[in-house]
Amino acid sequence: MKIALIALLGCVAIASALTPLSEEENQFLFVSWAKEHGKVYTHDEFFHRYGTFKQNLAIVRAHNAGKHTFTLAMNKFGDMTRDEFKGKMNGYKSRAHLPRNIIKQNTTAADSVDWRKNNAVTAVKDQGQCGSCWAFSATGSMEGAVAISTKNLLSLSEQQLVDCSTAQGNQGCNGGLMDYAFTWVVANGGICSESSYPYTATGPNTCQTTCSSVAKISGFKDVNPMDENALASAVTLGPVSVAIEADQSVFQFYSSGVLNDASCGTQLDHGVLAVGYDTDPSGGPYWIVKNSWGGSWGNQGYVWIAKGTGGAGICGIASEPSYPTV
Repeated sequence: MKIALIALLGCVAIASALTPLSEEENQFLFVSWAKEHGKVYTHDEFFHRYGTFKQNLAIVRAHNAGKHTFTLAMNKFGDMTRDEFKGKMNGYKSRAHLPRNIIKQNTTAADSVDWRKNNAVTAVKDQGQCGSCWAFSATGSMEGAVAISTKNLLSLSEQQLVDCSTAQGNQGCNGGLMDYAFTWVVANGGICSESSYPYTATGPNTCQTTCSSVAKISGFKDVNPMDENALASAVTLGPVSVAIEADQSVFQFYSSGVLNDASCGTQLDHGVLAVGYDTDPSGGPYWIVKNSWGGSWGNQGYVWIAKGTGGAGICGIASEPSYPTV
């Protein structure tokens, strides 16, 4: 019985997945999940979270019982409603209404790219329950640009961006923009390392000035929007900061495969990093996207988003890409 229930929690896509679970099975799965993720609740909160967990589990099981190019799984967000998830885990403030420094991409796009294989991508990080995704996306593209230029991969400080780039328009854990982060780094003359200005998942706090900058950029460029060919040309040069919609269940519980579901949406609310693209024999072309929700989420912290669908792309990935220059 226990093995079967664990398999259900992992959401194996089998025909019986739509068979309703008994209350005993749901309770067992919830308690096991809560223990795995270190969840502790008050008496009243327990029942609210249990009800939310059951609803999310039903969504995941129903999806995996169908025929799709990607799977879902109950992860550390299993007890969060969509509104709670959106409020705590997303933080990109769309700049659709602001002027952009759009440049024409003249680089010929490669057939496939994966900057992880060229020592230009740091390990997956975790923003915690702070809307600082924009800072992680910005450091990711700067880490890549500097590594490609200097052959030296450094982990850069998200917390410094959270604390110090408010004058440019960023709001710390309440959201921001990657372009505003790039603007601050240029004005500051560089950015410190992760180790010298560690992440706290709080803020903006008082901007610390004791660390020394270890990386500099000269500016940034905005990629032509709604153009996946232009995005591919940009990613051929290095990792690119992109904005997506990430508040739907298909993204919240993404586990593996090529996410090609238009229900992902295009209302941008989350900053991530495109580090390459390739083609899956079953799911087709996809973008390799690094998230900032830790390595336990998705495909070891990554999501494969379908490539070449036109317009804004799946999850809006082609809407507002940008990258730093060194």
